[in-house]
Amino acid sequence: MSAVPRPDAFEEPAAPESAADSSFVARARAGDSAAFEHLYERYASMVHAIVLSHAPPRDADDLTQEVFARALAGIATLREDGRVGAWLASIARNVSRESLRTRRRMSELGEIDPAARGSADAIHGAREVLEAIRALSEAYRETLVMRLVEGMTGPEIAERTGMTHGSVRVHLHRGMKLLHEELERRGLTP
Repeated sequence: MSAVPRPDAFEEPAAPESAADSSFVARARAGDSAAFEHLYERYASMVHAIVLSHAPPRDADDLTQEVFARALAGIATLREDGRVGAWLASIARNVSRESLRTRRRMSELGEIDPAARGSADAIHGAREVLEAIRALSEAYRETLVMRLVEGMTGPEIAERTGMTHGSVRVHLHRGMKLLHEELERRGLTP
């Protein structure tokens, strides 16, 4: 009996990140604050999406800042300058998990920012959808939040995370299917 290949066995190798990223990382490592600011601007939405997929919305901005503070302090430890997106994603996951461990009360969905505009129904609906997204596996959860909350395109997600375009498409397609099923299970679809 032949072994069934794993689904990831057919994935393309990771997409290379921008060569310019390597230059900005090297300059940031040398103390160039403008270069680090460029990296922040390029990757902030990806990091925010990862944090938001793990932590309550009220904590996402602070945790995003924590990720970049750690990145600035540890940029000398980055081994492959061209993989800065994957490195930042890893820091974001670790910061999010640490936050959850220290706040054990995070079993419920966090509060939507009271300053957020919109009706109470819209805010309630957003909470329910975010809760449903958080019920999905990490890969789908993060990719969906990058697309649906941060508004990143598939190519932007691929470039910043180091995933292939094909993998991003698959994650978004499967994630949306699973999200729809989860929303149906919760009675949240018409």
